[in-house]
Amino acid sequence: MASLGAMRKLFIAATVWLAIGVIAGVFYREFTRAHDFEGTTQLSVVHTHSLILGMTMNLLFLVFTLVLRIDKDRRFTTFFWIYNAGAAWTVGFLAFHGIRQVLGKDFPESLAVFAGMGHIIITVGFVLFFVILNKYVKRWRRKNNVSH
Repeated sequence: MASLGAMRKLFIAATVWLAIGVIAGVFYREFTRAHDFEGTTQLSVVHTHSLILGMTMNLLFLVFTLVLRIDKDRRFTTFFWIYNAGAAWTVGFLAFHGIRQVLGKDFPESLAVFAGMGHIIITVGFVLFFVILNKYVKRWRRKNNVSH
């Protein structure tokens, strides 16, 4: 059985990301309306990034935890925090950039490098996840005598 701590952590993370996604959608609608903004802005994708990268992915990680017990791997907690930090970094910079766009302010070039780091952090999290997943898929195949 998967550890209750890992399942709870993933469930709470998914729930928090759901709340962030819903709030981001409402904020986008109301903030752009309040500023009579009709152009394109990165603020419009904060909602979907939160729901997909945050809520949906944590729910998928929860399923893999239930089925393959990937939480037993010593790297699981590291993966969890790296991935969610990368998602938070990405969503945070999207929101920051989007708000500046609505307000008619430029996004400083010096921050562009930092904005892209969120995707790099998420990628590191995904690589770690796939390393863990590969180990537990192989273990499952051996346990269930599946050759291909």
